[in-house]
Amino acid sequence: MSADASGPTPEGSVAKLMELSDKPTPVRRLISWSSRPPGRLYIPACAVVGIALLYEDSVPGGHLPTFLFGLIAGLLLAGMGALRLGIALAVARPMIRYYWLRWISAPLVAAVAIGVAFVDIPLQTRVQASTEQLTELREQVDGSTTIPRNGKTTGLYQLHSVSVADGITHYEIENAGLFSPAGLAHSTEEIPDGVFLPGQGSKIYEHVADDWYVWVAH
Repeated sequence: MSADASGPTPEGSVAKLMELSDKPTPVRRLISWSSRPPGRLYIPACAVVGIALLYEDSVPGGHLPTFLFGLIAGLLLAGMGALRLGIALAVARPMIRYYWLRWISAPLVAAVAIGVAFVDIPLQTRVQASTEQLTELREQVDGSTTIPRNGKTTGLYQLHSVSVADGITHYEIENAGLFSPAGLAHSTEEIPDGVFLPGQGSKIYEHVADDWYVWVAH
């Protein structure tokens, strides 16, 4: 009987073992991936989530679809970043030191976006940019009626309706509010924050800038 018929030769077995040993395992693939610094997709994705967060903050009462997108995508990116950083700290610290700017880019984007949103800069900027057009619309409103706007754009906002009650002009913003209607209010008289006002239903107010307030129905 020939050697070929009797089974694999020792040389063939060794070659097969070497071939198998060279194939990266899932763990090795994960380590190789995580040791590389954030790059072409991760950092732009973080920037997109940051922009979404700023847009959501510019809407009175928040914007539910954008909020959900930012929350889910932000958690996924944060988890991915923490995993990569943990593995890189364990097995590839020189890569962190060499590419330190790329490693801190994503946390820096997140910190800037959260900080800007925390002080309401997007909301204040958008309201101030819309003040002239909103004021012109207020002058056209009869104090006894609610004028539907059906999503027409005024300034930088799409309005659902506008009305005046007891000297306070209410602009209901299309799709604003996480779980209940919300919008902007204008009053030359100071409105206390966080309390219900007589004659204004279930609205709660929060000061934005000058004579402008955010209202949210509760």
